[in-house]
Amino acid sequence: MRHIRAFVVLAAFLLFTVPLMPLQLFFVRSGSNYARRFPHWYHRWVCKILGIRVSLEGSVESDKGVLLVSNHVSWLDIPVISAIAPVSFIAKREISSWPFVSWLAKLQRTVFVNRERKTEVTEKTSEILRRLEAGDTVVLFAEGTSSDGNTVLPFKTSLFAAVKPSGDEAVHPDISVQTLAITYRKIYGLPVGSRQRHLIGWYGDMDMGSHGWRLLGLGPLDVSIRLGPPVPLDDFAGRKELARYTEERVRRDVIELARGKPLEPQSPAAPIDGEIAEPA
Repeated sequence: MRHIRAFVVLAAFLLFTVPLMPLQLFFVRSGSNYARRFPHWYHRWVCKILGIRVSLEGSVESDKGVLLVSNHVSWLDIPVISAIAPVSFIAKREISSWPFVSWLAKLQRTVFVNRERKTEVTEKTSEILRRLEAGDTVVLFAEGTSSDGNTVLPFKTSLFAAVKPSGDEAVHPDISVQTLAITYRKIYGLPVGSRQRHLIGWYGDMDMGSHGWRLLGLGPLDVSIRLGPPVPLDDFAGRKELARYTEERVRRDVIELARGKPLEPQSPAAPIDGEIAEPA
């Protein structure tokens, strides 16, 4: 039955997606405002096709550009996050060469960054800041890779260089930062524990094709997202402060979402354990 479900879901996804790709290409090349909004509509339907139900706490600020700093669990994060608001992504350069996936990413106006070349990071800084100043919402997966869903990996300070360069002065009054915590909580209505999270997480050297096929056959998924309050980008002295704030906030929110209850109050200096316990 799982193979049948995976085949039906994949066929429905392709039949829905392929005819819409030329339309989005037209929006992107013509500079239409629909280039930003259309993928949001599209991914809401993709989540329905995939059987994903999203529970959302909070909202994305809509009157200014927003940098969404998120943890990263699976390739499913892309349609799930795109379904809650019109967003674009910052992605590693390698994705721009992946068959089919690269086309979808480019149509969503993804910014590709070669993290090994500091000169390119500097060049992309201007592009990302222009997008944010124009009112775009841009997603940064600050761990630099995806995890197995059982922990939040340390945020890489270097990844924030594209939005908070060293020595950057307070010149971005119309840009806010919000954290986004995402966790997959149920499969077929049953709670997901530490032994099942690897079924959803796509990490390490996993093959995307085989992992995707298994995931599509699992059944309906419930995912929870919590958005932090908007904070002006200029409130952060540098990228280290920005990375520290967002990591602590995302880690706490992910643990609370997975457990289904708030953490006990801690001293501000006390570290938060990155391991996610079983849901209550």
